[in-house]
Amino acid sequence: MPEGAKLKRIAMVVEFDGREFHGWQRQQNATSAQAVLEGVLACIEQQPVQLTAAGRTDAGVHAEALLLHADVDAARWHRAPRAYTQGVNRLLPDGICVSGVRGVAEDFHARFDCLERRYRYRIWNRSTPSAIHRWRHWWMPCPLDLDAMQEASAYLLGEHDFSAFRASGCQASNPVRELRHIGIDRHGMEISIDLHANAFLYHMVRNIVGTLIGVGRHRWLPARMQEILESRDRTLAGATAPAHGLYFTDARYDAFSARDIVGVEGE
Repeated sequence: MPEGAKLKRIAMVVEFDGREFHGWQRQQNATSAQAVLEGVLACIEQQPVQLTAAGRTDAGVHAEALLLHADVDAARWHRAPRAYTQGVNRLLPDGICVSGVRGVAEDFHARFDCLERRYRYRIWNRSTPSAIHRWRHWWMPCPLDLDAMQEASAYLLGEHDFSAFRASGCQASNPVRELRHIGIDRHGMEISIDLHANAFLYHMVRNIVGTLIGVGRHRWLPARMQEILESRDRTLAGATAPAHGLYFTDARYDAFSARDIVGVEGE
């Protein structure tokens, strides 16, 4: 990029298969989605490009619509916005793609301006595993009581200290989060658990799902969820659900969401 060139801030939506990457965030000794995408953008921009995401994903977790922001050459953006979708995708490896892009204000911030993050956890619930969905769902061969799981999930709604559901390596200084929605639905053999919150703690979704499975298998009564929440004790909650059943599905802002941008290639 020529010295003194003007920059344009853009929002990008990325989709990736969690099996191919050691999470979103750049790692020193492992392949991350962030490093791969920044490398391709650097080739296009002819200088380093730093991406900031609405949230992080662990190794093995998938993303359907993770929103990022980047500062790119303004002239190129106005001349050929498709360079940041079709052009980037031609250089990316299998398992990751940019699904949409739009211009945003210069002070827009993908992380700090995000009002709500959304995740979905997928469970394959039948006595035999699926060859097709093996790395897309958590296989659960035993019956699950969805009514009990939904009753238990209601205790988590609202603003709470979610210490009982965060991993020991969580670096958040404040464990209080507002969980705004939990929906549990079955479609054939698939059970989906949707969770919406202002933000999530490290492994919070996977630990909640693991605990809901305990309720669904009648290990605990639904009211046990409130006891676990109020205890703030991680050892009382269920096991951490596997990463490969989890998807980052949307990031919501004042004027748009990540899913609104999918398929968009300009302002």
